[in-house]
Amino acid sequence: MRIGVISDTHGDIAALRQVIAAAGPVDHWLHAGDYFQDGWKLAELTGLPVTVVAGNCDRTTAVPVDAYAELAGKTIWLTHGHRYNVKYGIQELVWWGAQYGADIVVFGHTHVPYSGRHDGRLLFNPGSPGAPRGGSRPGYGILHIQENGVIEEHIMEL
Repeated sequence: MRIGVISDTHGDIAALRQVIAAAGPVDHWLHAGDYFQDGWKLAELTGLPVTVVAGNCDRTTAVPVDAYAELAGKTIWLTHGHRYNVKYGIQELVWWGAQYGADIVVFGHTHVPYSGRHDGRLLFNPGSPGAPRGGSRPGYGILHIQENGVIEEHIMEL
């Protein structure tokens, strides 16, 4: 299964379209917040399922701040990350990921791409396609869950 991952789009539909064009075929999309409506636009443009969470710039209760997806036999916890202090480190995500039994923790908020394994789980932040920070380039992510359960993660630059 090939999963597209995007976060912190902040209403930049042109960047969203660039990601769709660059990503190639995917089976499912994850949008980790900040302008969750862009996740709905992503679903409209691709016709694919999209799991969406709200970020700190999303003043709404229309979507949850945390979501869980079972995809290709893996448990994915999707969160924006602002409630877990991700700008100060990933320790809370590692701890909560263990509590939730997540194989993969997808987050955003920092606008800086990150991929790392901690206590057997993957923590993954795709960065931002339109407003990157920390010297990173505009981008998105791809998670590929193989039939044997191996997870490959890719930070993709636009």
